[in-house]
Amino acid sequence: MNIESVDLFYLSIPQVRDIGDGSQDALLVRVRAGNHTGWGECEASPLVSVANYVCPMSHSACKPVRDIVLGRRIESPQDIVNLGHAVRAAGLDIAQTNHTLSGIEIACWDLLGKARQEPVYRLIGGGRSYPKTPYASQLFGDDPQQTLMKAKSASQAGYRAVKFGWGPFGRGTAEQDRDHIAAAREGVGQDVKLMIDAGTVWGDDVDKAARRLDTLEQFHALWLEEPFVGEAFGAYRALADHCRHVRLAGGEGADNAYAAQHLIEHGGIGYVQIDTGRIGGIAPARRVAEYARDKGVVFVNHTFTTHLALSASLAPFVDMEAFDLCEYPFEASSLARELYHDELALREGQVRLPEVPGLGVEPNMKALKRYLVDVRIEAKGRVLYATPKPD
Repeated sequence: MNIESVDLFYLSIPQVRDIGDGSQDALLVRVRAGNHTGWGECEASPLVSVANYVCPMSHSACKPVRDIVLGRRIESPQDIVNLGHAVRAAGLDIAQTNHTLSGIEIACWDLLGKARQEPVYRLIGGGRSYPKTPYASQLFGDDPQQTLMKAKSASQAGYRAVKFGWGPFGRGTAEQDRDHIAAAREGVGQDVKLMIDAGTVWGDDVDKAARRLDTLEQFHALWLEEPFVGEAFGAYRALADHCRHVRLAGGEGADNAYAAQHLIEHGGIGYVQIDTGRIGGIAPARRVAEYARDKGVVFVNHTFTTHLALSASLAPFVDMEAFDLCEYPFEASSLARELYHDELALREGQVRLPEVPGLGVEPNMKALKRYLVDVRIEAKGRVLYATPKPD
């Protein structure tokens, strides 16, 4: 079967707030071939990826994604891998290409799984799907009291692991950060795993990050996530050398497998967190999962948006029993909550992939229409993109 159409749907809540919540908008991708339809999602600024998909060619290594994807034959997993290679080569000089490719690649896996009547994880080599322990992923409160209340809420909801990140953390003093971490630990109790996400707030300043290590150790944090920007390998390694029990985590910003592998190899991280909506899709994420396993590093998904993104992010490592944790959006926007049903709802405190063809998550078309953003892109007298009909 050949790819006949690719439709990009830019969705957004009415008022996007200036907070670290990536679920406030979304870019869904619909791929059609023959009698089958696949769905994917990009973890990217939607309008930028739409432009990347349709932009006029600048030169031989700066082509729109559309020119490479339409008409491609998809009959096997290797065809999807080859599609990724072709898109990356043609868009080598466009930084957005891997983000845009991610949603399309995910949709192709969903489409192929439906055509073959197989779950996606089996198509990429997984023999069995193991349940994962979700950690409630949420933002720090504006003050420690809010953080305490949020922690209690997650614990009462039955989560065995909780992560707090962004918000005011790292922007004030080490003492202020200590108050938030103490509140988080008090709220979840001593038996729940606690993780802290600094959101790259310290750039590459090892000294600032190191001032928080004693507090993280005192309150038994499992990891410190993204203390630095993802490319600051030396800073990661220097901070890792200061750690006793707490480990470093990172990798969500990796837009290709090499970037993630370099962070594992040179950054001293203990956990690598990969977003299938950024790295180029499911196949590159699988490559990193296998690399992490071989290097003794724990692979964890990065997902802060919808359940379609969650399903795609689990597929690369759901067959690896040793990798038990998975990020689970706990404070998703109305858009993310309404766009899908409860296919990946917690059951007995764990998450399981649906044993159905494809990714097992289908969008709620009523919600898609409700949040759809009307966009039209014109250049050189031609309409390059107009919001597609969500039929």
